[in-house]
Amino acid sequence: MMDAIDAAVGLVEDDPLFARRRARAEFVTGSEACRHAVLTPADDHGLGPALRLALACRIATLNADAALAASYRAILADTDADADTRALADGASALPSPLSTIARQADLVTTHNPSASQADIAALVQVGLSNPQIVALSELIAFVNYQCRVTAGLRLLKD
Repeated sequence: MMDAIDAAVGLVEDDPLFARRRARAEFVTGSEACRHAVLTPADDHGLGPALRLALACRIATLNADAALAASYRAILADTDADADTRALADGASALPSPLSTIARQADLVTTHNPSASQADIAALVQVGLSNPQIVALSELIAFVNYQCRVTAGLRLLKD
């Protein structure tokens, strides 16, 4: 079974790297399960699918992962995302609240993680995010950054 990481790297079933990934099948199935959990959870805590996809696209773009960004953008195109959510995906920062604060958090954790602080979490609370929403947002940011690092590593191995 192909997963999103295989697709982003361009692996095919007869590729030795495809088989090597399956030597630790739990990493493949675990990564795919995490992807579904952060993008389409049973309880989205008010962070809907379009927002989650827009953030995933934004984070993949910040990581210069064009393939992952394109895959998230294609899925986002099939949603009812409004103009602000699409602008979020495109990297806009001049967004209404709370999107601007959410974008800032995603950008900060993705590009300058060591400088993230409790004040940044407090800013999310100030714009109305609940603790479950902040946890869900953090999980999404962490997963997409993980996914980008795995695809980058696999591309190096493939080349």
